[in-house]
Amino acid sequence: MVSVSDRNDSAENLGTRPIGRLLWWTCSQTTLSVGVYGIYALTNAWFVARGVGETALAAVNLVAPLLLLLGAVSTTVGVGGASLVSRSLGARRPDLAARAAGNSFAIFWATAVTVTVVGLAFLDPLLRLVGATDETLPYARPYAMVIIAGAIFSTGFSALVRAEGRLLFSTMLWVVPVLVQIILDPLLIFGLDLGVVGAGLGTVGGQAVSAGMAVWFFFVQRRRPYRIRLKELLPHGPTVRSVLSVGAPSFLAGFGATLLVVLVNTTLAAAGAAVIAAYAVCARVQTFVSMPQIGITQGAQPIISFNAGRQHPERVHRTRTLALRATAVYGAVGAGVIALAARPIVGLFLTDPETVEVAITGLRIIAVGFVFAGVPPLISAYFQALGSPAPSYLISVGTLLLLKVPLVLLLGHVDPLGIWIALPAGEVLAAVAAVIVLRSRTSALVRGRA
Repeated sequence: MVSVSDRNDSAENLGTRPIGRLLWWTCSQTTLSVGVYGIYALTNAWFVARGVGETALAAVNLVAPLLLLLGAVSTTVGVGGASLVSRSLGARRPDLAARAAGNSFAIFWATAVTVTVVGLAFLDPLLRLVGATDETLPYARPYAMVIIAGAIFSTGFSALVRAEGRLLFSTMLWVVPVLVQIILDPLLIFGLDLGVVGAGLGTVGGQAVSAGMAVWFFFVQRRRPYRIRLKELLPHGPTVRSVLSVGAPSFLAGFGATLLVVLVNTTLAAAGAAVIAAYAVCARVQTFVSMPQIGITQGAQPIISFNAGRQHPERVHRTRTLALRATAVYGAVGAGVIALAARPIVGLFLTDPETVEVAITGLRIIAVGFVFAGVPPLISAYFQALGSPAPSYLISVGTLLLLKVPLVLLLGHVDPLGIWIALPAGEVLAAVAAVIVLRSRTSALVRGRA
């Protein structure tokens, strides 16, 4: 007898179940997955702020670009590999799916080792580059050392798991490690008095659990369409190129987010650690609020890829439409809630009255961008899922270089208020640009695959 979870997790369901119920199922699982990470981002900030201090929180936030860069690499191989895996399974080619997954593992592991070696060798210059000062460097250095040393554990390849419709295990790849991290943080920060080192060890410890679960799933578990063997880890030129070309827009988007955070941090550094701490709280809240939008994007991708492989353009179109509606409605609700609750939210993390007021103002203004923030990555992911990365490049690179960075440079040197205004303005303009790209490219692309 087949259980409900087995039926829900079958790859074939991606091509047969009604789109509305299927999208609800996939998005609920992916939102739960990334949502628990959003909770960890908030609890980690609270533990650091209360257990070490607000300057330490500012320092930890300065290391965020390094985390974002690692995330960009894992997202690149995850999105690129997942698109290839789903389309291969849709075309009934599990051998190609196995090779795509194996090559994705190899690419990430090689990159992670390189990041560790280079990052530890040039740690202080890197931290200075992202905005560390004499005040924050003593906290940023030990935290960054732990995070960079554990780079190889920094992904559980959940996108590849979702690519074959295994949503429950994909969710566990997020939930279990985050629970480990939430347990380790207070134990290491308060119990063993390890400060920011404890925060870093808690993060890496949870990531190591996720990485171990992924190795078991892909290399050991048998009840799957394919398993990765040693030969699938050997680089295959066309497969590597396909993974990287489809995933590259995600890397550029992640790299762009890294660049934007560095730009904001270095701009705010002149105003002192208190303002950076205020921005750190705003950034953590924004991360938490954006998680359901990320979940919607991740939930839609395997449905789109699989049905593109099966030549079902009507299901592709329906998935895209429902996902866009969902991300916009959620963004509006989230923005309203955060704007109304800004004061009690900020009060959970900060105690200095001046820093609290700066953070409240920033959070209320930045919340406007939540309405639009989910649209560009969803449209970009739509094209990636179809194996057509060119429009994604326009969205991920074009909106960053032509809209977001110029706005921060133009308004950021006025005062912190300029930064608060520049960030949501960039989200609004990026969403408009993404919709224009969608309307101009998608009709011909879907017709060509029908």
